[in-house]
Amino acid sequence: MTRRVLIVDDEPNIVTSLEFIMRRSGFETAVARDGDQALEEVERFDPDLVLLDTMMPRRDGYEVCQTLRAQGRTDLRIVMLTAKGRETEVAKGLAVGADSYVTKPFSTRDLVALVRELLPEEGP
Repeated sequence: MTRRVLIVDDEPNIVTSLEFIMRRSGFETAVARDGDQALEEVERFDPDLVLLDTMMPRRDGYEVCQTLRAQGRTDLRIVMLTAKGRETEVAKGLAVGADSYVTKPFSTRDLVALVRELLPEEGP
């Protein structure tokens, strides 16, 4: 079964790049452009992992992450993506339930490796 990745970012160039990389790496993808749409897409698309920007319109990534965890979505892997790499920002992301935190700009190779690490292949 193909693993599903939801890409949540309001920057079109980042979305296009991430979508291309994730699809090329064998993942099924969907996109949300703000925090509210992210929550809707999680319900509709049922992803295995969310690549979640922290700074977005309507709801920021921290709110989205916190909401998903409060809904009991502990099976869902969440990787926060942000331009803010300070230790306090990283700590905040992990505190609200993120599984990992990646600072922009990031290596696409490293990001794919992280996603694969968080979503190991399912056995038969």
